[in-house]
Amino acid sequence: MIRLPGPDGGVREYAPRAEPLALTTSGALASRTVFSAAHVVADPYADTTPDSPAAVDWDATLAFRRHLWSHGLGVAEAMDTAQRGMGLDWAGAAELIRRSAAEARSVGGRIACGVGTDQLTGPADLPAVRKAYEEQLALVEDTGSQAVLMASRALAAAASGPEDYLDLYGHLLRQASEPVVLHWLGPMFDPALDGYWGSADLDTATETFLEVIAAHPDKVDGIKVSLLDARREVELRRRLPEGVRCYTGDDFHYPELIAGDEQGFSHALLGIFDPLAPLAAEAVRTLDTGDADGFRAILDPTVALSRHLFQTPTRFYKTGVVLLAWLAGHQDHFTMVGGLQSARSLPHLARAYELADGLGLFPDPALAEARMRSLLTVYGGPQ
Repeated sequence: MIRLPGPDGGVREYAPRAEPLALTTSGALASRTVFSAAHVVADPYADTTPDSPAAVDWDATLAFRRHLWSHGLGVAEAMDTAQRGMGLDWAGAAELIRRSAAEARSVGGRIACGVGTDQLTGPADLPAVRKAYEEQLALVEDTGSQAVLMASRALAAAASGPEDYLDLYGHLLRQASEPVVLHWLGPMFDPALDGYWGSADLDTATETFLEVIAAHPDKVDGIKVSLLDARREVELRRRLPEGVRCYTGDDFHYPELIAGDEQGFSHALLGIFDPLAPLAAEAVRTLDTGDADGFRAILDPTVALSRHLFQTPTRFYKTGVVLLAWLAGHQDHFTMVGGLQSARSLPHLARAYELADGLGLFPDPALAEARMRSLLTVYGGPQ
């Protein structure tokens, strides 16, 4: 038994699993295109501060990407899961993109990389925002990766209305050499993105978003929607031009959105598939056989863990993701760039461990238990 702290200040006893789930570890995914937004592994021995450039353990970071590819998932690189704009600056993101793209080529892995404007460090006008996007788009395309046009804090601050979004995104899409993924990240993930697409009213913003896509359907591979609103995502995907995909970014409703209905389904680009990679791949392989019920039977039980990790403030979900990577043995420490390992409470982390262990996510449950005990000791927690 392990004694875990609860949110009420009490302590409960939990009996860890003895064995992990037995899962398939190879084989391509056929019925859905699935990306995991991957975290970066910090260098715990670097002498850094939360305000200094991130120190990355490149070997462990790239090893984790090989883990994702080994399960048949694509890697969505340098997205917000990688603490883009929350510890990882543009110089670090650029290096991450170069290294991961080279690794993807060496193993035949699928990769898409985030294109943003985070090299801008202060207020910027629209020409500066466009130039920043262009610089990042050129770098991503030079590596041979697919581009994900991320929502920009600088654009949200500089734009005066929908017409500025239509103009800037239209320019970028005309410039892109290959179809891109458009990313709509809601303010629950980043409060600075409130009012994106020129309006705080989501219905109005949706019309602008669709107008951008309709003007350049040949340059849009798909959209990545992270609004945590399943109804809105379904309505949006039904209005997409033929051939434009919807990649769900909804970490609350992903099983039902990926399974779909008689009118269509969503593919996936999800931060929760970082810790869930083996189960997510197993579920999609089950769906590949036409067994939608079996798919839901595998993925539905994971939603409780995802909702826990992504509870408000949602942007700190990354702390739980890295905790689970450490407990699963994918890295040797629980340290994050920017010091964000402190962004969640010990009861929150304990519950994340309990939920993940209950799902059989840890390849070595005894290692996960030992590491959780060591964390409790560091915090002065119960033993």
